[in-house]
Amino acid sequence: MKISVWIFVGFLALLAAVPLGGNNYFVQQATFVAMFAALALSWNIIGGYAGYPSFATAAFVGLGSYAGALLQNAGVPMVLAWLGATAVTGVFAALLGFGLLRMRGHYFAVGSISIVELLRLIASTWSELTGGGDGLNLPILSGGPDFAGRVFLYAMLAIMALAFVMTVLVDRGRLGFGLRCIEQNEDAADMVGIDVRRYKTMGFTLSAFLCGTVGAVSASWVAYIAPTDAFSILLTLKVPVMVLLGGPGTLLGPVIGAAAFVVIEQAVWSRFLEYNQAALGIVIVLLIFFLPGGLLGRLRRRRSRPADAPSQKVST
Repeated sequence: MKISVWIFVGFLALLAAVPLGGNNYFVQQATFVAMFAALALSWNIIGGYAGYPSFATAAFVGLGSYAGALLQNAGVPMVLAWLGATAVTGVFAALLGFGLLRMRGHYFAVGSISIVELLRLIASTWSELTGGGDGLNLPILSGGPDFAGRVFLYAMLAIMALAFVMTVLVDRGRLGFGLRCIEQNEDAADMVGIDVRRYKTMGFTLSAFLCGTVGAVSASWVAYIAPTDAFSILLTLKVPVMVLLGGPGTLLGPVIGAAAFVVIEQAVWSRFLEYNQAALGIVIVLLIFFLPGGLLGRLRRRRSRPADAPSQKVST
């Protein structure tokens, strides 16, 4: 536990120091790493600990982006708009989870991904509020691109740090124990007295509300949102892959997976410009196939592998 915390603190400090020696490109990539790490840590609560294959991440990100944009355009200061978007997303996730978590397995997966499409259709058709297909413009942060890049990098780093603290508290608390029991055998957990519905709803809500914060911050960062970008099916597929790549149900796995995914994605983009999505998919499938349990699982297996016993001579 302590080693994982110190590794995360060092990684956080490394990303925070990027503006001191890097140009805007490296600041942008560090922001992406922090953003995806926050999303992966959040998803890990319901997907890694509880074992529920949620594909609703893009729904929470999109809802947060629109909530934050509407609040900002209504005159609410930027940071307060982010907090408002977080609250809206958290309430929506709690209400959604209470009904959606009655389903299990692939039924839950299909139900969760349908929420993304439903919210996208609402955002596309409710043009009086959301701007429809034309999207919404947000106020551009003054101070120039360098200043704005640092602001949004540190905002994403703060969200990533909050997501990690949340994961540590869940991992060490009763909620984490209950979610692990649900992942092992939900019916048995219910039989031994675990309030399965309450634990699942709490885990689902915790996995969602910081996604709304990420959405609000990213909307302010880009200063424009549209339904197809805010509710991206590709995003909702990327986040579980990051957790699987790093190691589900662990503290550092989502962070490692997010960082590795960003590096792999940039490498694929630079070498396979026309077929980047197909090439990226092939790379990810191969990595997950040959790294069951993620990168952390691979390291643990190597550590736990017993050393060869020294040969002994038998006297005759």
